[in-house]
Amino acid sequence: MDVTQEIRRNHIIYGASDYTAPQGLASGKKLNYAEGSTITKPSLQTCSVVPFTFKYEDTVGLFGAENHFVKISLNIIGDKVMACFEEAGWQCANTTKQKTEELYWEMGNIDTKAPELDLIYESAAISQNTLPNLAEGYLSVDLNNLKINNKYIDSWLDVRLYTKQREEHPYEKMYVRPHDFFYIGFHARNTRRLSYNVECVVGLEYLEYGSIPDKRYIMKTTR
Repeated sequence: MDVTQEIRRNHIIYGASDYTAPQGLASGKKLNYAEGSTITKPSLQTCSVVPFTFKYEDTVGLFGAENHFVKISLNIIGDKVMACFEEAGWQCANTTKQKTEELYWEMGNIDTKAPELDLIYESAAISQNTLPNLAEGYLSVDLNNLKINNKYIDSWLDVRLYTKQREEHPYEKMYVRPHDFFYIGFHARNTRRLSYNVECVVGLEYLEYGSIPDKRYIMKTTR
């Protein structure tokens, strides 16, 4: 039986080594198995609710892709969020079912079916958390390199935010629109395998354009 063609095919896929585990091969992982090794073909992730934290723990570098890119697409409708975002002139209120009274305060009863009888006050509507109705609202993006507490590895790992125009954002904080997208890049700056521990938090803040203290943090081309 002639197995020459099969051997050649395996060499093309895995390289000339007899070891066929792709995660340990530079040729195999870089050319055939690496996902998101370029910003034009990144790994894809979506976010539909805020705040949300993306957690990344992996390796880049020697015997693998030297760069890894992730594209995060936002589709925040805002009808349900996991935090309370305050609007101008209003503050978030917390309600509990605790039955013990505190000094100067008494327990209140909530009756959702009570008729409107008072001529001065109106019934209060209690609703779930939603995004404020802002004319030009921006969500915060915070990139945190938690590192692995090894200075010989941490000093050679570079983590960056990129705009939707694939341009490097010079800060670890960025403001984007609720339906924008952006990129995260993980880069090995040395010829060794580097581990990383990174998190990206989307939506800790939701601010009007004019309320953002430093306009340099706003992602370019979003306005």
